[in-house]
Amino acid sequence: MLRREGADAVRRGRPWSLPLEDRVLLVAVYWRTNVTMRRLASLFGVSKSAADRIIDHLGPMLALQPRKRFAKGTVLIVDGTLVPTRDHTIAAQSKNYRYSTNHQVIIDADTRLVVVIGRTLPGNRNGCKAWEKSGAKAAVGKTTTIADGGYPGTGLVMPHRRGKGEGLPDWKEAHNKSHKQVRARVEHVFARMKTWKILRDCRRKGDGVHHAMRGIARLHNLALAG
Repeated sequence: MLRREGADAVRRGRPWSLPLEDRVLLVAVYWRTNVTMRRLASLFGVSKSAADRIIDHLGPMLALQPRKRFAKGTVLIVDGTLVPTRDHTIAAQSKNYRYSTNHQVIIDADTRLVVVIGRTLPGNRNGCKAWEKSGAKAAVGKTTTIADGGYPGTGLVMPHRRGKGEGLPDWKEAHNKSHKQVRARVEHVFARMKTWKILRDCRRKGDGVHHAMRGIARLHNLALAG
Protein backbone atom coordinates (compact mmCIF):
# COMPACT_ATOMS: atom_id res chain seq x y z
CA MET A 1 0.00 0.00 0.00
CA LEU A 2 2.77 2.43 0.90
CA ARG A 3 4.67 1.63 -2.29
CA ARG A 4 1.59 2.47 -4.34
CA GLU A 5 1.42 5.77 -2.44
CA GLY A 6 5.01 6.61 -3.34
CA ALA A 7 6.73 5.87 -0.02
CA ASP A 8 9.61 4.07 -1.73
CA ALA A 9 10.13 6.46 -4.62
CA VAL A 10 13.70 7.34 -5.57
CA ARG A 11 14.66 10.67 -4.03
CA ARG A 12 17.63 13.02 -4.18
CA GLY A 13 20.39 12.74 -1.61
CA ARG A 14 21.58 9.82 0.48
CA PRO A 15 19.49 6.64 0.04
CA TRP A 16 17.71 5.11 3.02
CA SER A 17 19.87 2.75 5.06
CA LEU A 18 16.93 0.33 5.51
CA PRO A 19 14.50 -1.18 2.97
CA LEU A 20 10.89 0.01 3.10
CA GLU A 21 9.70 -3.05 5.02
CA ASP A 22 12.17 -2.42 7.82
CA ARG A 23 11.40 1.30 7.89
CA VAL A 24 7.69 0.57 8.31
CA LEU A 25 8.54 -1.93 11.04
CA LEU A 26 10.70 0.68 12.79
CA VAL A 27 7.79 3.14 12.90
CA ALA A 28 5.37 0.46 14.09
CA VAL A 29 7.77 -0.69 16.83
CA TYR A 30 8.22 2.89 17.98
CA TRP A 31 4.48 3.53 18.17
CA ARG A 32 3.78 0.20 19.84
CA THR A 33 6.52 0.30 22.50
CA ASN A 34 7.36 4.03 22.83
CA VAL A 35 11.01 3.13 23.45
CA THR A 36 13.61 5.89 23.45
CA MET A 37 15.14 6.89 20.14
CA ARG A 38 18.54 5.60 21.29
CA ARG A 39 17.09 2.15 21.99
CA LEU A 40 15.09 2.11 18.76
CA ALA A 41 18.13 3.05 16.67
CA SER A 42 20.23 0.28 18.25
CA LEU A 43 17.51 -2.30 17.53
CA PHE A 44 17.61 -1.50 13.81
CA GLY A 45 21.32 -0.75 13.50
CA VAL A 46 20.92 2.88 12.45
CA SER A 47 21.76 6.23 14.01
CA LYS A 48 19.32 8.18 16.20
CA SER A 49 19.00 10.88 13.55
CA ALA A 50 18.26 8.27 10.86
CA ALA A 51 15.54 6.69 13.01
CA ASP A 52 14.06 10.12 13.63
CA ARG A 53 14.04 10.93 9.90
CA ILE A 54 12.34 7.63 9.10
CA ILE A 55 9.54 8.36 11.59
CA ASP A 56 9.12 11.90 10.26
CA HIS A 57 8.94 10.61 6.67
CA LEU A 58 6.71 7.55 7.06
CA GLY A 59 4.50 8.73 9.93
CA PRO A 60 2.43 11.10 7.74
CA MET A 61 2.26 8.50 4.94
CA LEU A 62 0.86 5.87 7.32
CA ALA A 63 -1.76 8.30 8.61
CA LEU A 64 -5.44 7.54 8.08
CA GLN A 65 -7.11 9.68 5.42
CA PRO A 66 -10.59 10.87 6.48
CA ARG A 67 -13.52 9.34 4.65
CA LYS A 68 -15.19 11.96 2.46
CA ARG A 69 -18.46 10.22 1.65
CA PHE A 70 -20.83 8.11 3.69
CA ALA A 71 -23.44 5.71 2.38
CA LYS A 72 -27.08 6.49 2.99
CA GLY A 73 -28.16 5.15 6.38
CA THR A 74 -24.65 5.19 7.87
CA VAL A 75 -24.54 5.81 11.61
CA LEU A 76 -21.36 7.22 13.16
CA ILE A 77 -20.14 7.51 16.75
CA VAL A 78 -17.93 10.34 18.00
CA ASP A 79 -15.99 10.76 21.22
CA GLY A 80 -12.88 12.55 22.38
CA THR A 81 -9.81 10.99 23.94
CA LEU A 82 -6.82 12.56 25.69
CA VAL A 83 -3.21 11.73 24.82
CA PRO A 84 -0.54 12.83 27.35
CA THR A 85 1.93 14.88 25.30
CA ARG A 86 5.37 16.29 26.18
CA ASP A 87 5.14 19.21 23.73
CA HIS A 88 3.40 21.84 25.87
CA THR A 89 3.01 24.21 22.92
CA ILE A 90 0.15 22.04 21.58
CA ALA A 91 -1.09 20.60 24.90
CA ALA A 92 -2.83 21.86 28.03
CA GLN A 93 -3.53 20.53 31.50
CA SER A 94 -6.76 18.59 31.36
CA LYS A 95 -9.00 16.47 33.56
CA ASN A 96 -6.34 13.76 33.80
CA TYR A 97 -4.10 16.41 35.47
CA ARG A 98 -1.46 16.00 32.75
CA TYR A 99 -0.53 18.05 29.72
CA SER A 100 -2.57 16.35 27.02
CA THR A 101 -3.98 16.80 23.55
CA ASN A 102 -7.63 16.26 22.65
CA HIS A 103 -8.45 14.02 19.68
CA GLN A 104 -11.97 13.69 18.30
CA VAL A 105 -12.38 10.18 16.92
CA ILE A 106 -15.28 9.14 14.69
CA ILE A 107 -16.05 5.50 13.95
CA ASP A 108 -18.60 3.67 11.82
CA ALA A 109 -21.13 2.20 14.28
CA ASP A 110 -21.60 -0.91 12.13
CA THR A 111 -18.04 -1.84 11.09
CA ARG A 112 -16.25 -0.16 14.06
CA LEU A 113 -13.68 1.22 11.62
CA VAL A 114 -12.23 4.66 12.33
CA VAL A 115 -13.38 7.04 9.61
CA VAL A 116 -12.17 10.46 10.84
CA ILE A 117 -9.58 11.75 13.31
CA GLY A 118 -10.01 15.46 14.05
CA ARG A 119 -7.19 17.97 14.19
CA THR A 120 -5.17 18.01 17.41
CA LEU A 121 -6.41 20.44 20.07
CA PRO A 122 -5.21 21.25 23.61
CA GLY A 123 -6.62 18.83 26.19
CA ASN A 124 -8.68 21.42 28.03
CA ARG A 125 -11.15 21.89 25.15
CA ASN A 126 -14.66 20.67 25.92
CA GLY A 127 -16.55 18.34 23.61
CA CYS A 128 -18.70 21.02 21.94
CA LYS A 129 -15.76 23.23 20.97
CA ALA A 130 -13.57 20.28 19.99
CA TRP A 131 -16.32 18.85 17.77
CA GLU A 132 -16.35 22.01 15.66
CA LYS A 133 -12.76 23.27 15.85
CA SER A 134 -11.16 19.89 15.13
CA GLY A 135 -12.94 19.67 11.79
CA ALA A 136 -14.94 16.61 12.87
CA LYS A 137 -18.27 18.39 12.35
CA ALA A 138 -17.38 19.45 8.82
CA ALA A 139 -16.09 15.96 7.99
CA VAL A 140 -19.34 14.13 8.78
CA GLY A 141 -21.74 16.73 7.39
CA LYS A 142 -25.34 15.65 7.96
CA THR A 143 -24.57 11.98 8.64
CA THR A 144 -26.35 10.70 11.76
CA THR A 145 -23.81 10.74 14.60
CA ILE A 146 -24.13 9.43 18.15
CA ALA A 147 -22.35 11.10 21.09
CA ASP A 148 -22.39 11.11 24.89
CA GLY A 149 -23.99 13.83 27.00
CA GLY A 150 -21.01 16.17 26.64
CA TYR A 151 -22.11 17.60 23.27
CA PRO A 152 -25.25 19.70 24.05
CA GLY A 153 -26.47 22.01 21.30
CA THR A 154 -24.48 20.29 18.56
CA GLY A 155 -27.34 18.37 16.94
CA LEU A 156 -25.73 15.02 17.73
CA VAL A 157 -27.80 12.11 19.00
CA MET A 158 -27.34 12.17 22.78
CA PRO A 159 -29.01 10.34 25.68
CA HIS A 160 -32.13 11.85 27.24
CA ARG A 161 -31.55 13.99 30.31
CA ARG A 162 -33.63 14.07 33.46
CA GLY A 163 -35.26 17.36 34.39
CA LYS A 164 -34.74 18.75 37.87
CA GLY A 165 -36.70 16.61 40.30
CA GLU A 166 -38.11 14.50 37.47
CA GLY A 167 -37.64 10.96 36.27
CA LEU A 168 -37.59 9.60 32.75
CA PRO A 169 -40.45 7.62 31.24
CA ASP A 170 -39.77 3.97 30.47
CA TRP A 171 -39.36 4.53 26.74
CA LYS A 172 -36.64 7.11 27.32
CA GLU A 173 -34.86 4.81 29.79
CA ALA A 174 -34.95 2.05 27.17
CA HIS A 175 -33.61 4.44 24.56
CA ASN A 176 -30.76 5.53 26.85
CA LYS A 177 -29.82 1.90 27.53
CA SER A 178 -29.68 1.15 23.80
CA HIS A 179 -27.73 4.37 23.16
CA LYS A 180 -25.16 3.44 25.83
CA GLN A 181 -24.66 -0.05 24.41
CA VAL A 182 -24.03 1.27 20.89
CA ARG A 183 -21.83 4.17 21.99
CA ALA A 184 -19.62 1.78 23.97
CA ARG A 185 -18.15 0.65 20.65
CA VAL A 186 -16.04 3.79 20.40
CA GLU A 187 -14.67 3.09 23.90
CA HIS A 188 -13.64 -0.36 22.72
CA VAL A 189 -11.80 1.26 19.81
CA PHE A 190 -9.96 3.57 22.22
CA ALA A 191 -8.95 0.58 24.35
CA ARG A 192 -7.47 -1.18 21.33
CA MET A 193 -5.70 1.90 20.01
CA LYS A 194 -4.13 2.67 23.38
CA THR A 195 -2.36 -0.67 23.49
CA TRP A 196 0.05 1.37 21.32
CA LYS A 197 2.08 2.91 24.10
CA ILE A 198 2.93 6.15 22.32
CA LEU A 199 -0.68 7.20 23.01
CA ARG A 200 0.02 6.98 26.73
CA ASP A 201 2.97 9.41 26.72
CA CYS A 202 3.89 10.94 23.37
CA ARG A 203 7.33 12.51 23.15
CA ARG A 204 7.03 13.68 19.54
CA LYS A 205 6.85 17.42 18.88
CA GLY A 206 4.49 19.36 16.67
CA ASP A 207 2.34 17.15 14.45
CA GLY A 208 4.02 13.98 15.72
CA VAL A 209 1.15 13.08 18.04
CA HIS A 210 -1.40 13.75 15.28
CA HIS A 211 0.46 11.53 12.80
CA ALA A 212 0.78 8.79 15.43
CA MET A 213 -2.93 8.93 16.26
CA ARG A 214 -3.96 8.75 12.61
CA GLY A 215 -1.37 6.11 11.77
CA ILE A 216 -2.49 3.87 14.61
CA ALA A 217 -6.11 4.37 13.50
CA ARG A 218 -5.15 3.12 10.04
CA LEU A 219 -3.34 0.10 11.46
CA HIS A 220 -6.37 -0.58 13.68
CA ASN A 221 -8.59 -0.57 10.58
CA LEU A 222 -6.25 -2.91 8.71
CA ALA A 223 -6.20 -5.37 11.61
CA LEU A 224 -9.98 -5.20 12.02
CA ALA A 225 -10.70 -5.61 8.32
CA GLY A 226 -8.27 -8.53 8.00
